[in-house]
Amino acid sequence: MKILVINAGSSSIKFQVFEMPTQKVVCSGLIDRIGLEKGFFKYKTPTLTIEKDINTKDHKTGFEIIVKQLLDIEKGIIQHTDEIEAVGHRVVHGGSFFSNPTTVNKQVKEKIQELFSLAPQHNPANYEGIVFAESVFSKAMQAVVFDTAFHQTMPKESYTYAIPRIFEEKHHIRKYGFHGTSHKYVSKKAIDYLGKEHSKKIISLHLGNGCSITAIHHGKSIDHSMGFSPLSGLVMGTRCGDLDPHIIHHMVNHLNMDLKDVFKQLNKESGMKGLTDGYPDYRDIEQKAAAGNEQCITALNIAAARAKHYIGGFIAKLNGLDAIIFTGGIGENSSYFRELICQKMDYLGIEIDITKNNLKTTEIQEVQATKSSVKILVIPTNEELEIAKQTYDVINNI
Repeated sequence: MKILVINAGSSSIKFQVFEMPTQKVVCSGLIDRIGLEKGFFKYKTPTLTIEKDINTKDHKTGFEIIVKQLLDIEKGIIQHTDEIEAVGHRVVHGGSFFSNPTTVNKQVKEKIQELFSLAPQHNPANYEGIVFAESVFSKAMQAVVFDTAFHQTMPKESYTYAIPRIFEEKHHIRKYGFHGTSHKYVSKKAIDYLGKEHSKKIISLHLGNGCSITAIHHGKSIDHSMGFSPLSGLVMGTRCGDLDPHIIHHMVNHLNMDLKDVFKQLNKESGMKGLTDGYPDYRDIEQKAAAGNEQCITALNIAAARAKHYIGGFIAKLNGLDAIIFTGGIGENSSYFRELICQKMDYLGIEIDITKNNLKTTEIQEVQATKSSVKILVIPTNEELEIAKQTYDVINNI
């Protein structure tokens, strides 16, 4: 059966069509930099590759472009939408409602909408993809896979906030964790690659427009940088990451800002974009830093320092470390940022090899120095394959 996977991020849409259960990739693609002045479109089948600049003003436009490409007479992979038998969707926040993949119905969509405020850059786009797919692929089964699911194994001391218990017990305010589909996929890859005896304690860094880090013990998430929403933790493209909550009070009561505007600033105007006066994309920032732009140099140093902070804390929590994983668009492709994070961490057994780190590969790549006691792995994530597998299982009741 053909399964279309839609993975809508805050500024991108990744998509793949799989023949299941063989996991054969029929086509794959990406629409990147949605909402920015100059976007990018990539579409690939076993026999051709299309890459071009494209202006995609919003996610709906992106979904329309994808369907048009799939149905293209010369370069598409289907003649009719009914050939797609199932659509698997990534949904970022499942709250306390969902801990497993599920098929889509009215109640599921209502719950996803209820969580818009907790993942304002993601859940609305995820929901829009579901509604769009239901209208276009009307005969296909629709399923959702939640980013929060992998982190349901976190112990209470990791997910509980030090606030009155009623907020968790009655209002479900706790840490949930995100990017779980990616962290689960790459950690399984690392365990298979290294063997279970040498991969008991792993730290996984998913670095893209959204960034997060997970402590993984015996294949299970035990702590994570994001929390109740995807706003906390590492410095991201447009999100601030960790912030003293009193700053919000100060903005509202002393800077006379509207609360809605405050959260717009923290979600869409902060992070690397705020630190560089307008550049949310790490690729642009690295280019400008290389040319001597002080704001961009400082922004990268701040982001790397935040990652180091979490790595140190998670090593303490794991009581050691076997391997550290870099994945996601930045984690896989930015040798500079990997080096920036790993430098001056030799006391913790983390030493990167500059030459290995600069090599390009599509496979698992070891980039640690010979004397490093910790394996440093670059592992391409494949959230779409993980979503396809979980979608196939849930619609077939496996």
